[in-house]
Amino acid sequence: MPEHGPASGAVVASDPVPAPGGRAGRDVAAVTVVGIGADGWAGLTEPARAALGAAEVLFGSARQLALLPADPGPDRVVWPSPLLPALPGLLDAYAGRALAVLASGDPMFFGIGTTLVRLLGPDRVRVVPHPSSVSLACARLGWPVEETEVVSLVGRPLELLHRAVHPGRRLLVLGADGRAPAAVADLLTARGYGGSGLTVLESLGGPDERVHHGTAGRWGERTAGPLHIVAVECRADPDAVRLPPVPGLPDDAYEHDGQLTKREVRAITLAGLAPLPGELLWDVGAGAGSIAIEWSRVHPSCRAVAVERDPERAARIGRNAAALGVPGLRVVVGAAPEALDGLEPPDAVFVGGGLTAPGLVDRCWRALRPGGRLVATAVTLESERLVGEAYARHGGDLTRIAVNRAAPVGGFTGWRAALPVTQWTVVKR
Repeated sequence: MPEHGPASGAVVASDPVPAPGGRAGRDVAAVTVVGIGADGWAGLTEPARAALGAAEVLFGSARQLALLPADPGPDRVVWPSPLLPALPGLLDAYAGRALAVLASGDPMFFGIGTTLVRLLGPDRVRVVPHPSSVSLACARLGWPVEETEVVSLVGRPLELLHRAVHPGRRLLVLGADGRAPAAVADLLTARGYGGSGLTVLESLGGPDERVHHGTAGRWGERTAGPLHIVAVECRADPDAVRLPPVPGLPDDAYEHDGQLTKREVRAITLAGLAPLPGELLWDVGAGAGSIAIEWSRVHPSCRAVAVERDPERAARIGRNAAALGVPGLRVVVGAAPEALDGLEPPDAVFVGGGLTAPGLVDRCWRALRPGGRLVATAVTLESERLVGEAYARHGGDLTRIAVNRAAPVGGFTGWRAALPVTQWTVVKR
């Protein structure tokens, strides 16, 4: 069964590594990466054994290397910890020799195979995979792999799990250590999913394979062995707060001080920003961070920078992002436009606060990539004037958004109007 901790040889695929073409990329011969399971040598295919037999130097964790026969063979090098900074130097040190790397399970699934491809390029890495822990777990549970969502918490915040928790969903959670099942159970219980079924599968495929069952609310502090995966069947309590993946979360899903883009306007704003996987948003004058957060919830690869001049609000954005499953949201504390200096050019920009700051709209427009979208909202006459001037220069669409909500009027019910919002949406051609 695959290991998930970086100290044991598994490298988080999203961690930065030197780009292909660096010194290691020029000097190192092709590297063969062989996946191995908890069943060790006995579980390897003939091509995998042949690849290891042809190696002059073999890299792996101490546990992985111990799974191989003890007879003399290639030089064995135990990965150092931390591995990532040392990896280029290790490859350089053994340049000119036939190299093989042991990886847990499928090397291209949150594994070191992905890191080596990024470092050396795909033409210099040959991968011989083994079934991943996900494949093995689904086989034991009878779950269709394509219907099961995988969340890796190896080197990543626990709060990432929030995005995946929905009634009826099946999840496989990769934990970094034996405390992961209890942490997952606590998060589920706090979210109102205490009745969710938990199955912890340890050492899958090995001689000491074990399976433990329970529910999140009754799991307690039980730990698991270092090689495990947590299977979750999400069951919502009757009063659980449901957080759908579409834009327009309830306003009370956010901690805020009143500086919050309201639900209906937020949904319309996200439609104008039109997030796509892999794109970057600047949320300028972020307030509670709702636009950046809901942009980031669209897809795991969507990125956002929330720019907020007030430190207290900036801290609140971080808490909201964690609670809503996007703890990787970057928060920049500072006043725009100065705070925008040095940021990566965005694919979309939302200006929700500080619109009247001199030069802000022009600064955002210049930074925007071709094909990028800019959305700005105004609620005062002064900000409306600026939006109108920008519309005259760049075109786009102007929309007036008026929301009325039913509210008590004496013993009856009437409509209470919220402040109207003028919204400018434009695409940079």
